[in-house]
Amino acid sequence: MRDAVIVDVPAVLALWEAARSPIASTRDDIAAIERLISRHSSSLLVAEIQRELVGAIVAAWDGWRGNMYRLAVAEKQRRRGIGRRLVSAGHERLRSKGAVRVTALVGRDEPEAKELWLSAGYAEDLEIVRFVRNI
Repeated sequence: MRDAVIVDVPAVLALWEAARSPIASTRDDIAAIERLISRHSSSLLVAEIQRELVGAIVAAWDGWRGNMYRLAVAEKQRRRGIGRRLVSAGHERLRSKGAVRVTALVGRDEPEAKELWLSAGYAEDLEIVRFVRNI
């Protein structure tokens, strides 16, 4: 696992598009990923196998809480522990910044994603409803 760099942007974009959740409501674009890397270089982690980018996760710290989202692993590389290793690397990164609690965003009807997060020690929060608005 390593921090993403600008040259990774096309591969990250392709990975996210291939693994796109059916509930995702906003499109990713090159400028947004470049902005993330430029402003928060340690927030986007990637996994490689033989120089091919096969996984990515955003592990973001807002100074108060940690958030992980956009976890994606190339379809041919799934069920090999890459997702769990990305989550673990995200935990390490967020812990080093001061996070003591992490939220992971997961689609309600995505059983494979839920299984991964549950196996990583997360619990589904039935108390909080998330509200969103595109601006």
